[in-house]
Amino acid sequence: MKEQTRKDLNSHSKIVFGLYGAGGFAREVMPIVSEFISKNTQANTEAAHQICFVERNPKTKEMNGYPLISEKDFFEVECSERFFNIAISDTKVREQIANELVSKGAKPMSVQSSHSIIYDCNQIGEGSILCANTMITSNAKIGKFFHSNIYSYVAHDCIIGDYVTFAPNVHCNGNIHIHNYAYIGTDAVIKQGSSSKPLIIGEGAIIGMGAVVTKDVPPFTTVVGNPAKPLTSNKA
Repeated sequence: MKEQTRKDLNSHSKIVFGLYGAGGFAREVMPIVSEFISKNTQANTEAAHQICFVERNPKTKEMNGYPLISEKDFFEVECSERFFNIAISDTKVREQIANELVSKGAKPMSVQSSHSIIYDCNQIGEGSILCANTMITSNAKIGKFFHSNIYSYVAHDCIIGDYVTFAPNVHCNGNIHIHNYAYIGTDAVIKQGSSSKPLIIGEGAIIGMGAVVTKDVPPFTTVVGNPAKPLTSNKA
């Protein structure tokens, strides 16, 4: 698989996939991408594919055995289909890149580890990344370009907006509404809401590492501690 991805990216390929970013999270996600694409092209043995990291200004030509190319070069690769995902935690940057790439004709591709679990009746938007040992149980609605890092879960009847990020080991219990651009830190626990009164995490809120959230969090607010309390406002 990796030997194939090292081929000259100027050669013709039916499918090319660019993973935006080459930092730590992107390097963790790339094996998931490789496995996911390989598995989903096995049905058509003629479906050649190439995988690469993409950055605006790459400092090297290779990362972890995969080509690292510029955005300009990514759009010059000859292919019949051009896919991408974005392994960058900054939610606004993720949105900007996604909008630019879609406007140029690239297509978002969600990627899911074979060690993640999705149960019944969920709606998950385009461009999601579900890392190993993550779980989405039942009847959740999740927006586009959602990141769920290792060991995180989304329980029943949650509604999650666009460009939301879960760091590792986030516990998102049932009937929680998380609005756009929120960031949920490592080991955070969000208390279960109810169908009549869901617990709400406002737009752009940041939940600190290890926080235990027992009540609503206002938009653009950082909360920390157990129980979580406001630390600061994030609004520009």
